Amino acid sequence: MPDIVDGVRNAQVEVRRSRRRTSTVSAYRDGERTIVSIPARFSRAQEREWVQRMLDRLADKEQRRRPSDEGLEARAHELSEKYLAGRARPSSVRWSSRQGRRWGSCSLPEGSIRISTRVRGMPGWVLDYVLLHELAHTLHSGHGPDFWALLDSYPRTERARGFLEGHSFARDVGPEDEPGEGDTLATLTE
Repeated sequence: MPDIVDGVRNAQVEVRRSRRRTSTVSAYRDGERTIVSIPARFSRAQEREWVQRMLDRLADKEQRRRPSDEGLEARAHELSEKYLAGRARPSSVRWSSRQGRRWGSCSLPEGSIRISTRVRGMPGWVLDYVLLHELAHTLHSGHGPDFWALLDSYPRTERARGFLEGHSFARDVGPEDEPGEGDTLATLTE
């Protein structure tokens, strides 16, 4: 039975000892847990040392992969300059895991923009579109012609919208909902 060590960096760590593993150590995330595989012959002190070392490595790797709020805000300012003549000046731009089904949101009274963490793994041009969409809301609150005219300056607007619509469709349609032979475009869009 694997050892469970709880409380390291507020995470649950499962240590798996392997007789076949002679000198290598590996670690990966499994939901909220971190699984660390070590040789069975390691002492408890070696186990603690390697668990900490592997947690540090995973954290460094994840940090490199995850753009920061500062990087997101800097990108928003670059996009405002390039496509909106610098007119959009949000008070803050942050990643948020509390966006529900939205890709982003803009709070007009404060001028703050929140971008869903679900956008992190998407292509950069999709993130740029989501940022520009929210930046445009700092200038026009609705989705009227003036709003869309601002987004026309970004050459990948339509492509990014299609990407996001496809992503949403794939997320919302389960195997039992897949289109069948009798379905028409009208029944699929209702």
